Amino acid sequence: MDIRKCTQADILQLADFNKQLIEDEKSTNPMTVPELARRMEGFLATDYDAYFFTVDDTIVGYALVKTTCSPLYLRQFFICREYRRRHYGRAAFDALLACLGTDLIDLEVLPWNEAGMRFWESCGFREISRYLRLER
Repeated sequence: MDIRKCTQADILQLADFNKQLIEDEKSTNPMTVPELARRMEGFLATDYDAYFFTVDDTIVGYALVKTTCSPLYLRQFFICREYRRRHYGRAAFDALLACLGTDLIDLEVLPWNEAGMRFWESCGFREISRYLRLER
């Protein structure tokens, strides 16, 4: 597993992956790929860094990390559908931590994303809070 820091030239690929992540998580985010590209451009221009995970020069996923807080915040983590169940997720996460030089990082998981919760728990995460919302 190799890791490469993304640049503004990678925005469209990141936005496409982000759209797939939103679909897979069954998120309520209604943004289109062009809207996600604009948002991703803003992320990379401010407090976030994005990274591609590659195997044999093929991109198998990405991560978006807020780097201006402590602990760091993993906002997005995605492994392409065709590369799941091959241990790439764990390898990518371990490579990300090594690249960032940290063993302390926060993330959020949507409450209905049971597979995501199981994955993160298998990586050693534990629940520290619950984030609630009221919509009337």
